[in-house]
Amino acid sequence: MFETVLVPTDFSKHSQKVLECVGGLPGVKKVVLLNVIGPSDPLARVWDPGARLEEAKEKVAEQAKILEAQGLVVSQRAEPMLEGDIFRKIQSVSDEEGVNLVVMGARGKGFVQNIFLGNVAKNTLRYGDKHLLLMRYKMLEGGEDLEQHCAMIFSKVLCPTDFSEPSDEAINFIKNLKGVHEAVLFHVVSSGESQEHVDAKMKEATEKLNATKAEFEAAGIKASVKVAVGSPAEAIIEAAEEGDFSLVAMSSHGKGWVKQLIVGSVAYEVSKNGTRPVLVLRAGKAS
Repeated sequence: MFETVLVPTDFSKHSQKVLECVGGLPGVKKVVLLNVIGPSDPLARVWDPGARLEEAKEKVAEQAKILEAQGLVVSQRAEPMLEGDIFRKIQSVSDEEGVNLVVMGARGKGFVQNIFLGNVAKNTLRYGDKHLLLMRYKMLEGGEDLEQHCAMIFSKVLCPTDFSEPSDEAINFIKNLKGVHEAVLFHVVSSGESQEHVDAKMKEATEKLNATKAEFEAAGIKASVKVAVGSPAEAIIEAAEEGDFSLVAMSSHGKGWVKQLIVGSVAYEVSKNGTRPVLVLRAGKAS
């Protein structure tokens, strides 16, 4: 499913930790390792990357060894960029290399403690058109968390759905993904005219989830269902933390999505504020 993966690196300790996780992704065969070099002076109009480019190539080659040790083919890219957002270079290289998935840490160099999502990760989430796996900062600190959520990142997956077509695509994607051991199908009832109305919505959602649960079990995946009431993004984040999930996998869009929208609000908020790794599956590209 994820044969060709792009990993942007800024050579920070967190981006290096991401590399240690890539080999555990289902079906990955090739990794494009990318470092983007910009001018030291952001106002520069003439710039020769020179020695910085050579230094970056050496560092990329060194980090490539981490991936090659996992049996992966590595395409090494060090790309100079005079102006514009680093995300644009990530997108263009992804297109050139036929990438299925972008994997990156939620933060890189120079992160500030109260910033939940670094600028490069944020723009890749908002404007990118490839599936995106965001590895969380806390998880990348190492220790038991790294072992648990990195080595077996698809071991216990929270699958939120609002029963829209994009959500159905994402659910089917996870159902057919090799390496998923356990999945919890999750729906949040966010509105209701009365308690009776809310109860009716919860019952209907449970029935729909149970039907999907049977499909997961037929595919050999342990599955269960969960329905909650509240704000979808907040409920998803809370459920992921309380259930100690290794991954949240969800569609980039939900009900009422417009093709021109960059990313749905729920996917954005969960990716921005959550504490667990998040796999954002792009609507219309869940394959």
